[in-house]
Amino acid sequence: MKVSDKMSFDGSFTHSMRNELASILKTGRVSKINQPYPNELILTIRAQSKNQQLLLSANPTYARVQLTKIPYSNPSVPSNFTMIMRKHLSGAILTDVQQLDNDRVLKFLFTSRNELGDQTELCLNVEIMARHSNIILVDQKTSKVIDAIKHVGSDVNRYRILLPGATYINPPKQDVQNPFTKTSFTDIDQLIEEFPNVQVLADNVRKMIQGLGKDTSLALASYLHKSDQTETNFKNFFSQFDEPKPTLSNIANNKLNFTAFPYPDTAKNTFYSTLSELLDAYYAEKAQRDRVREQGAVLIQVVKKQLKKNRTKLKRLTRDMAETENADAFKIKGEILTTYLNKIQRGMQTIELPNYYDNNAMISISLSNQLSPSENAQRYFKKYQKLKNAVKYLNEQMKLTQQEIDYFENIQSQIELAKPEDLIDIRYELEQGHYLRDHEQHGKKKKAKRQKINKPEEFVSTDGTEILVGKNNLQNERLTMHTADKRETWLHTKNIPGSHVIVRSFNPSEQTLTEAANLAAYFSKARNSAKVPVDYTKVKHIRKPNGAKPGFVIYDSQQTLFIDPSEDIVNKLRK
Repeated sequence: MKVSDKMSFDGSFTHSMRNELASILKTGRVSKINQPYPNELILTIRAQSKNQQLLLSANPTYARVQLTKIPYSNPSVPSNFTMIMRKHLSGAILTDVQQLDNDRVLKFLFTSRNELGDQTELCLNVEIMARHSNIILVDQKTSKVIDAIKHVGSDVNRYRILLPGATYINPPKQDVQNPFTKTSFTDIDQLIEEFPNVQVLADNVRKMIQGLGKDTSLALASYLHKSDQTETNFKNFFSQFDEPKPTLSNIANNKLNFTAFPYPDTAKNTFYSTLSELLDAYYAEKAQRDRVREQGAVLIQVVKKQLKKNRTKLKRLTRDMAETENADAFKIKGEILTTYLNKIQRGMQTIELPNYYDNNAMISISLSNQLSPSENAQRYFKKYQKLKNAVKYLNEQMKLTQQEIDYFENIQSQIELAKPEDLIDIRYELEQGHYLRDHEQHGKKKKAKRQKINKPEEFVSTDGTEILVGKNNLQNERLTMHTADKRETWLHTKNIPGSHVIVRSFNPSEQTLTEAANLAAYFSKARNSAKVPVDYTKVKHIRKPNGAKPGFVIYDSQQTLFIDPSEDIVNKLRK
């Protein structure tokens, strides 16, 4: 499912989010500060006797502010920005959450204590402005920038510098009206009269009213056309942002869109209890894919390079193998020349002789004028022998090259399905296979190190049986060859790259087997296909060939299920 390219997180949605965050977080204390990704900060705030994870994102594509329940992993070494945030905001009390007019700017006001024990007032500004999005910590008393997650110098923006020590200036104010404080509606009446078309009205309303994305302005235009009661329609529309009904909607071209309440002309609406839960549902997979692409860029390039190299090699080997089909023709020519040596004279470049393998039909044979008749015959026998010897070599090379292609297609599939934390295992595997240089150790004396492999993902079947899913080769190998009991059931897509799945039961029910097979099909290269074949057998029937790459196994005594992968089932089974 694709997400919408419309600006759903506009100023009006920000208004609703401000209300939600203020009601939950005000008077809360900051207990943890982490920066799991380059443009995202997570503040853990203890409020109303609960720990809340506040996600502040300046991601160019997915900039937003919300509470999140999606787990994350932190880098081993915190960034300088993280350290500065911890220095100033650890233990700080959130006194208020404010919005700049109806713009996409939220201000989190904190009181804290400096190193001398004096009380300080700080403001964490989150500007949600696509590629210009930023997170800036400002000293309230001096208006000086303490630090920003993205530094902006005068060479980039002359109007406002976002560097430590610079005076913080709000984003440029536009000549638009805040809909939540608007009292006169004569100008709206004029627009309605001038532009009876809803789409054109929406475009012009957006130029006049602050904080309207394309979808919100179109929804407002639809409301304004309901009747001639402009003020009532306008106020009724914006009052819904104060009492939101968080909505995920299907729109055109199989895309999803999120809104604070159901907009007109939307279908298949799904409702959530909070705006933050709505955003978790909307962004979870898409944002994660983006993070994986960003953090796994080097791995993706290595895999693409290896696939291109081996596919090119396989084409060349296949071409060479096709040439060996002429081997028997060389043998026949050598034998014919040997039979008719007395008819060949040195210096001849070609000769026609009867082919006794083809009813004595005449065959033209090229000769070297530098060789004797006997040497010409031997030349054809040598070509024959060379090609025959090449067959064994080419078959072996084609087999090894195809194994490399299968291996890297498998890793490519694993990266596509990976969570950011899974990339650590994949990187380590590529380093161990000498496909990727260990950048951290390059130029230093190598130290023996043992990589800690992440645990497989855990699921629970409908009848309560635990199911484990390996997400990469190292997890697969440890799960199948070291963790699983020989009497447990192992599943894998048939001849398709995918995860190893273990059902932690000696005698699983048919329903559990079907659900485990769904997991195997979903966490494979065939996740978007139908009738995916999934083999299952007891772990005792799994073997790893000597010298095989991590995660590669052979098996027997299997049975096969055919599965239509379902994401809904996967989410239902998650532990």
